[in-house]
Amino acid sequence: MMGPVLAACLLIILSTAWISQANGALCKKDGGVCTCNDKTKSVDCSGKMLTAIPINIPTDTDNLKLDYNKLSSLPRTAFHNLKELTYLNLDTNQLQTLPEGVFDHLVNLDKLYLQYNELKSLPSGIFDKLTKLTDLTLSQNKLQSLPKGVFDKLTELKTLEIRNNQLQRVPDGVFDSLLNLNTLDLNDNPWDCSCRDILYLSNWIREKKGTVSNIEAAECDGGTKAVLEITEEEAAEDCVYPNTTTAIPTTIITTLASSNDDDIPELPVPQENFQKFLGYQEPDHLPTQPQCLMSISGYLGLMMSLVLTSAAILYVIHFLKKA
Repeated sequence: MMGPVLAACLLIILSTAWISQANGALCKKDGGVCTCNDKTKSVDCSGKMLTAIPINIPTDTDNLKLDYNKLSSLPRTAFHNLKELTYLNLDTNQLQTLPEGVFDHLVNLDKLYLQYNELKSLPSGIFDKLTKLTDLTLSQNKLQSLPKGVFDKLTELKTLEIRNNQLQRVPDGVFDSLLNLNTLDLNDNPWDCSCRDILYLSNWIREKKGTVSNIEAAECDGGTKAVLEITEEEAAEDCVYPNTTTAIPTTIITTLASSNDDDIPELPVPQENFQKFLGYQEPDHLPTQPQCLMSISGYLGLMMSLVLTSAAILYVIHFLKKA
């Protein structure tokens, strides 16, 4: 009779292992890696080396921490069942893009933290449904531009942090809807103060000086001057920004266009720079080799668990028939 007993034990162990792997992000009480607090409706998945959004997060969760993980992408529906969320922390991951609509169901969200990622751009309308948001951090990313109207719906926003990105300018009117804003961190961006586009930001800082903190410290690229001190005479150029490249004064373009082709010397342009000028960028969403290997090993582990579980079941049935 020891055969069936051992087989039954093996079946239980394998089943538990399979369930744990399949539901790896459930709360610890369910065999997962995250910590859940039913009283505060909070789920803490911080620092768990997660490469995917946890599954089966309770739908009534109010506070969700996903910071200090290895998330490189988010499914568009990642948070669509979490309509009660008021706090979402995605700091210190490897996010390069945000899918359109990923936050659309978080209509009660109050605080959203996205700093210390690798975000290069934001989709248009990404924050439009977050009308109750009061805190938004986008610092320590690689943002090279902001979509026009990106903050228009955030009328309750009080704190906005976009320091340490790669912003040279902001769209005209981008901060005009933020009537409750009291803190805005613009530091450590390469603000291009030679182009006319900087005048909106310069005038806005002068207007809000004393009512919105931190804005006066914003400096032109190179730290030569504060943005609020720029005059129309200094920002005289109408500049174009082909995608994410350095601004090129239109006066230069006009001069080149009006010149005789024979007078223009041929200059060697590296192919890489030329592609960047045209807005071409290498795909940045392809999975890295370690990520692929991790995904493959995960699937193989799951399949092995299923095979072993099936074998254990057949083993039990075999001994039960003999008995």
